[in-house]
This record gives sequence, structure tokens and C-alpha cells, in this order.
Amino acid sequence: MQAQRALLDPGRWHFQHGPIDIVMGAEGDVSAVAAAHEAAWARFQTVLPELVAELRTLRLPVRGPCALQGVVARRMWHACRPFHSQFITPMAAVAGSVAQELIALYQREGIARAWVNNGGDIAAHLAPGASVKVGLFADLARFDPSQQALQTDGHFEVRADMPVRGIATSGWRGRSFSLGIADSVTVLARTAAMADAAATVIANAVNVNDARIGRRPANQLKDDSDLGDIEVTVDVPPLEEAMVQRALQAGERRARELQRDGLIHSAVLVCQHRLARVEALMPATASAELGSVFA
Repeated sequence: MQAQRALLDPGRWHFQHGPIDIVMGAEGDVSAVAAAHEAAWARFQTVLPELVAELRTLRLPVRGPCALQGVVARRMWHACRPFHSQFITPMAAVAGSVAQELIALYQREGIARAWVNNGGDIAAHLAPGASVKVGLFADLARFDPSQQALQTDGHFEVRADMPVRGIATSGWRGRSFSLGIADSVTVLARTAAMADAAATVIANAVNVNDARIGRRPANQLKDDSDLGDIEVTVDVPPLEEAMVQRALQAGERRARELQRDGLIHSAVLVCQHRLARVEALMPATASAELGSVFA
């Protein structure tokens, strides 16, 4: 299995290696962008072998001192460390940590902005004055690959002057398992690794107990799952509004705790067409006219 890449247009590439599937783009001086793309490609080819070499340890719960050696592996562990009081493994931050590793290659003179999108977990580089708009697609159940144009549920803008360089989304319909019933939880944080870990934790918290919700041990769905026999969500039927609101409120409380601890900037939680926002905390001198980060 070898890493592969394909040029999508002059500023965008698609990198793929095993389970890692990335679309990245950059804007700025042509030679600087080209050099960054080549540097990212060279680094990308080494990431998966490094992670595979430590996979057994990466699947263990975060506790005690970090025993990992690789740069990306250690980043995963440290992103999950604030949540070690509950069951969490470094794998909760793998996509964001890989994206963060690659975006570092674009942090150079001549590049105005760049982004690395690893399956929806995004790391960004923004030079002073630059910004990037990100679309929000809340419910994968509505995704229709035959559509010529994807209709997003909303969008938000990340500016260079904001303490945000990472965006991640988690939910029970996503690529990874979830303990909760959120269709999606999108988190903005200082780094992609932090956003990835926090989105996982908040999505797990969007939850209620109801016999109608389908749950199965993770290792029955994937025998090498890092979650072992912990039950994960496999089906969520339509629920009463009061129950959905209770689940969202539980997730919102968790998100606000993380925000108070400085672990996230803001978040939006979606469950069965209902939404909860955790807006950025504004300093006392900030103007109320700043408005919502989420459109």
C-alpha cells in the first residue's frame, strides 16, 4: 500500500494513504505554494508508517506519562490528555493531529492561507488579514452523492485574528464510533488536534438513555476498535423533542465546561434537526456587534 496523490487544480491536492484521505489547498506566491505542497507530500508519505508502528499503544487509554515516540502520536496523546478522567484513547485525535502535522509545512513566507481537510477535520494557516469560510453540513443522513452541488446547512468564517486554527466534527453517523446521538458536533479550537479530541468528547455527551436507541459493542463492529466492548451508537430513531433537547443540553453543558477550561473556542451541536450553539466567550471590552461565528 503506497501513498497516492492527485492534482485537483493548481492550488489543491488530494493525498491518500490507507485510511488517511486528505484534500488540501493553498494560496499565495506560486513558488512558495508549490514548495509547500512538495514538502507536505514528502511528510505525508511517512505519517502512516509512523502511526502503524505505535498503533498498539495508540489504542490504549490515556493515562500516566506519555509512552509514545512519534511527533504525530504524541500530539494525539496530549490532545486527549485533558479528558483522561473518562475513557479516551489517542485515536480520538488522529485525524486532526495528522492535518495539523501537514499544515505546518505551509506556515512560510509567501503563503496567504492554506488548509488541510482530513475527512472533515481541518487545520488552517492564515497570514495576517486572511480568513477562510467553512461550510457546515449537519446531517450525513441527508447526503446525496448524486447532487451536483452540496447544499450546506450554514457556514462560518475563521479570521487570522481569531484564536482558531482547527475545526473538527464528530457524531454517530461519522467515520468513527460515537457513544452519543448527535448527528454532528462541530468544534473550533486553537489546533486541529484539540478540536478533534473535543468534538469526540462533546458528541459522546449529546446523549440520553432510551431502549429504542441501537447500541452495540464497538469490537463487534470492528474487531480491532480501540473502544473494545464499550457500546457505541448504531441507530437513532426519531425521538420526542423533549428527549432531543435533553441530549443537546447535556452536550452543551460539556462544551461550555471545555470552553471555560480554554480547550475550545466555540461549537455547534446538531441532533435531529435541532441545534445548540456555544458561542465564543467575548472579553468584557468586546463589542456585542461582533455577532455569531456561526451563520
